[in-house]
Amino acid sequence: MLKTFTDIFKISELRNKVLFTLFIIVAYRIGAIVPIPGVNTEALKSFFDAHNNGLLGFLDMFSGGALNRMSIFSMGIMPYINASIIMSLMHGAHLIPYLDKLEKEGEHGRKKLTQITRYGMVMLGTLQSFGWIMMISRMPAPSGMPIVVNPSLSWIIMAVLTLVTGSVLIMWLGEQVTERGIGNGISLVIFAGIVERLPHSMLSIIKLVQMEEISVLFVLSLAIIVIVVLVLVVWIETAQRKIPVHYAKRVIGRKMYGTQTSFLPIKVDQSGVIAVIFSVSVLSAPLTLAQFTPGWTFWGFPIARKITEWLSHNGSILYSLVYASVVIFFCYFYNSISFNPKDLSENMKKSGGFIPGIRPGEPTSVYIQKILERVTLGGALFVACIAVLPDYLRSVVSVPFVFGGTSLLIVVGVSLDTIGQIESHLIMRHYEGFVKEGRIKGRWFNVK
Repeated sequence: MLKTFTDIFKISELRNKVLFTLFIIVAYRIGAIVPIPGVNTEALKSFFDAHNNGLLGFLDMFSGGALNRMSIFSMGIMPYINASIIMSLMHGAHLIPYLDKLEKEGEHGRKKLTQITRYGMVMLGTLQSFGWIMMISRMPAPSGMPIVVNPSLSWIIMAVLTLVTGSVLIMWLGEQVTERGIGNGISLVIFAGIVERLPHSMLSIIKLVQMEEISVLFVLSLAIIVIVVLVLVVWIETAQRKIPVHYAKRVIGRKMYGTQTSFLPIKVDQSGVIAVIFSVSVLSAPLTLAQFTPGWTFWGFPIARKITEWLSHNGSILYSLVYASVVIFFCYFYNSISFNPKDLSENMKKSGGFIPGIRPGEPTSVYIQKILERVTLGGALFVACIAVLPDYLRSVVSVPFVFGGTSLLIVVGVSLDTIGQIESHLIMRHYEGFVKEGRIKGRWFNVK
């Protein structure tokens, strides 16, 4: 393993990619600690400590701790993810013919779609930043101290512009990593924010043991549970359902090729962490909208205040069911836009391929669709359980451990993807991979 890491720096191209990625991550972490002036950081920290087990804790995790510092990167990459979700929904439902037309125009059309997504990101970032600024301006800390010292109009405009600019800069940094570095830049930005909190969480657990608030046996039990869950996550993330495909004899040029057998791999968790990221992003939308109508009531029922309270504290059965349902929905939604059984069956038919016992064409498409739905159900239920159960247990047993279900899925998925790309570079240049027998199966997901 150590020799494999030294081989990375023997290849100039791979070495430059890895060093460039590390440089971008360091630059992102520096920006995450640069605060916006005019905010009482102690009052903001106490506010987050009181609401750490809710959606605010999730959003703070995705921003790498920048949200509870009110830094220039507080919004993180969430506005870009929200814009990507809206674009995917509109494209998947074929609501706007112009978007379908751009999709068929090749590289030029994809650039146009990316540009539209960026404009949407700026608009959503402005709305989210304004909603967040209004929220911390109205809500005092548990001690009664105001979080914003002087919430004047000029300060609000300055803060919103700063947060939107920070989100655009993060998006640009992520794109630079994707193009010139190693791994998916957007995912690595989220990954870096989660891993950065690990040392602090470990120190907090050590302090609790020293103060005899928790026992050493409890910490060891917690470590065993985390290791078991980690192994299960890696197993599910790399698991595949292989459909056998046979190819009849073909004549290419002057050569005749005999019957060949291969497999059509369908991942158990095709969406990976995308479903989890999309779910957290969607759940944050009501919290943002509630800040624009803080006095919204229905027959005397304070809807806006209840939404804020409900999304600020997880652990309830209703919250867990809604969160799990949204995760399952996005697992199926991602598969519907990334995997088309009809096109796959047509391509197999044109190349002379067939599934044993299944007629080519429409029957093959129906067969693949049924397998995809069944496999996706198992993967979606597993992802939903991993995303909900550890965070629910953490709300019952107050342990400051950063690796809940959501963060664990993200860390494992991004790690597999990045290591898989590094291993591909090594093997392509006749070096050994990280595993001598077989190869590491990366997630190969992208946030577009």
